[in-house]
Amino acid sequence: MKKLERFFLSVLSFLDRILITPITKIIINLSGFIKDNGKGLERFVNKKETLIVLSLIFALAAFAVIEHNSNMIINNSAEILYNQPVSAEYNEEAYVIEGLPEFVDVTMVGQRAKLYLAKQHASNLKISVDLRDLSVGKHRVALKINQGVSNIDYKIDPSTATIVVYEKVSETRELNYDILHRDSLDSKLVIKNIDLSRNDCIIKGAEYKISSVATVKALVDINNIANPKAGTLTLKNIPLIAYDASGNIVDVEIVPGTVDANIEISSPSKTIPVKIVPVGELAFGKSIKSMESSLPTITVYGDQDVLDSLEYVPINVDVSGLSTNKEFNLNIEKPSGIRDMSSKTINVKIIIDDEITREFSGIQVTTINLDTSKYSAQAGSKEDSTVTVIVKGSAEVVNAITEKDISAVVDLQGYNAPGEYDVEVKVNGTDVKASYESKTKKVKISIKRLENRDQ
Repeated sequence: MKKLERFFLSVLSFLDRILITPITKIIINLSGFIKDNGKGLERFVNKKETLIVLSLIFALAAFAVIEHNSNMIINNSAEILYNQPVSAEYNEEAYVIEGLPEFVDVTMVGQRAKLYLAKQHASNLKISVDLRDLSVGKHRVALKINQGVSNIDYKIDPSTATIVVYEKVSETRELNYDILHRDSLDSKLVIKNIDLSRNDCIIKGAEYKISSVATVKALVDINNIANPKAGTLTLKNIPLIAYDASGNIVDVEIVPGTVDANIEISSPSKTIPVKIVPVGELAFGKSIKSMESSLPTITVYGDQDVLDSLEYVPINVDVSGLSTNKEFNLNIEKPSGIRDMSSKTINVKIIIDDEITREFSGIQVTTINLDTSKYSAQAGSKEDSTVTVIVKGSAEVVNAITEKDISAVVDLQGYNAPGEYDVEVKVNGTDVKASYESKTKKVKISIKRLENRDQ
């Protein structure tokens, strides 16, 4: 507004100097001339043609003045340079500066031709602030810009900043690592070990930030490994990031800023049998004679501890109401902890036969899940020590079963006090094509506390 006010005042001054004052002088001189020359000149001035010509001359003169000044207004323009970096001069080894903007916007005002030239030299602009004489504490500072092109008005936004100067401190911290994008690794591969090129680093910054750092981690990104495969490879320039106890990034200086890592990739696998497990009740009087599988074994991939504990892959087949032979095409569900398998589907053929029944007497009852460091358990009587088991299945299956293929157990989980208890008997057999049932549903078990044992 001040510039606009000054502009109009300059226009009025200009008009007064070159238009109003000269015209006034002309009129005064003309009046004197008219007085001296009588009525002849008066008749000339009062003519219609004379008045038209004079009006046209004055109009052209006024138009020329206004056009000149309006061109000056129209030719002025503005350009904004966004995100111009700010540099600060201070002792970076001794102090930390907070509150200083990293980038500012610069508005350039001037004639279009000058602005075009200024934009071509925008890369030479430098916005800076001198903090070398400031002490520890809070300060308000002004940002400065080196003048790029003459006759261009440069304005910085923001032009000032409130900063805080901290004394820089440093500490040594142990390095850990996190694995990013682990799921993008081939499912047959696992990260067996990561060995960083160093075990610690130095963090620098304001004391309050240093004290908030809970851990410093190397971010090992699997996506940065080209064509990962089993073996040992080296990943370079892994960035280090500092975190607080809540997992938020803490802005501190880390020396060094990156590390290298030797990454050991393995492909643990195990070939184990496929176990067909019928689920549900067959039609009345029917049993499974045989189960044929297109896939007797399967290779599974996962962590070694998971593989060591896995003995077979169960394939559940729903045989509810089945009375005739049937072939199933099934998807194989991955066991818990398994990442991949050599096959995803399996074909199972169930052969149905008529059911027969056979009894096996004298099957010994055993106990499980008892705290044997504190208690002992035994059958309440001789009759409670064994049970008779009814086995149902096809003649071919049942006749091949022996007493050794049958087990009877009582689960004492939760029985934590001496006494006698009626406990349910559970029976199982090695051949899943048959069904097993104890004629005695419960047996009496006596639990006693062990004497002279540490509790």
